[in-house]
Amino acid sequence: IRLGDVLKAQNIGLLIVNSHLSPVQQRNLEKQFSVKILDRTALILEIFSDRAQTREGVLQVEIAALSYQRSRLVRAWTHLERQRGGLGFVGGPGETQVESDKRAIDKRLFQLKKQLGNVVKTRRLHRASRAKVPYPIIALVGYTNVGKSTIFNKLTGENVFSDDMLFATLDPCMRATGLPTGMNIILSDTVGFITDLPTELVAAFRATLEEVRNADLIIHVRDLSSKSFSKHFDEVNAILNKIEVPGDIPIIEIWNKSDLLGSEHFSKIKNEAARKKNVLIFSAETNLGFDLLLNKIEKLLKSNHLEEKIFLPHQEGFRRAWLYQQGVVKGERISEKGISMYLSWNQEQKGKFYNI
Repeated sequence: IRLGDVLKAQNIGLLIVNSHLSPVQQRNLEKQFSVKILDRTALILEIFSDRAQTREGVLQVEIAALSYQRSRLVRAWTHLERQRGGLGFVGGPGETQVESDKRAIDKRLFQLKKQLGNVVKTRRLHRASRAKVPYPIIALVGYTNVGKSTIFNKLTGENVFSDDMLFATLDPCMRATGLPTGMNIILSDTVGFITDLPTELVAAFRATLEEVRNADLIIHVRDLSSKSFSKHFDEVNAILNKIEVPGDIPIIEIWNKSDLLGSEHFSKIKNEAARKKNVLIFSAETNLGFDLLLNKIEKLLKSNHLEEKIFLPHQEGFRRAWLYQQGVVKGERISEKGISMYLSWNQEQKGKFYNI
C-alpha cells in the first residue's frame, strides 16, 4: 500500500511527520502527496501557540514560530524567487520576494525581542523583589504531561489548569506557600520538556527557564506509567544542561502516577527507589508520598541554609550593599573597627559573596 494512495483515498489534507524536515524535504513531500506537511517542530509550535495565555508566553511562541518560518524561506519557497521592483541603479536588478519576506520577518523579530526584553526586565525586578523576602524557590520540572501542575495545585492549594494533554502548562506560574512547620517557600511550575525540543523554543523560553536556574531546590517529576520512563529522564537532564542549571542545586525526584501500576510492578519500583538518594514514590491522585515530600523539601532547604555572623571593615561598603541587595541581612552592629552583620543565606549566595 502506497502512502499517497491512502492519503488520496481517505481525503487526508494534512500529514504530520514525527521528525525534523529540511525546507527542501518539506517542499518535495508536499509536491509528491499534494497535502500540507507539518514536521515535529511545526506541530510543537502549533500546540504552544494554542496554549499560550500570558503576554510573555505569546511573545515567546511568536518569536520561535517566526525563527522557524524564516528558515523555511531559504530553499522551499521557490515560487517566491521572482524579482520585485528596483530600478537597477543600486544593488542589481531588484529584490527577490524571499529577500523581502526575510526582511519583514527580521523586522518583526526585532520588535518582538524588544518587547520580550521589557518582559525579561520585569521578571528580573520581580526576582529582585523576592530576594528581599528571601523565601526559598522550588522549581517543578519534568517531561510534558507527567503531573507537575496537579502536584503544584496540591502543594499550593491553587487551581492552575491541569489536564491529561501535552503542554497543559505553558506559561510559568509562581505561588508562595508554607510548609507544615511554618517555613515559607515559593513554588514555580514550568513548561514541560519534550524530546528534541526545537532550538527555536529553547532560545525563546530561556527567560522563563531562568526561574529553574535561580531555584534553591528542583523537584524533577517523572511518570512511572510511561514506557519512556528512562528516556524522558535523560531528555530532561539534557535540557537542564543546555540552559546551564548549576550542578549544586539539590534535586528531588518524585516518581509520580504510582497508582497506575500493578501490585507486583509497584513493589519492584518501590525497592528500586529505596536504593536511590532523594527519590520518592508518589501519586498526585491518591496523595501517596505527599508527607514524605514535604519533609524532604524542608530537610534539603535547611541543609542548604545558613545562619551566620560576619565582620566587614568600613571600607568594604560595596560588599555590604551587595548583601542588602540579596536580602540576606537580618541585622547589623556598627563599631569603630567595622560592621558585624547577621546573615541568613544559602551556600550559593555565600560562594558568590566571597568571590566578589
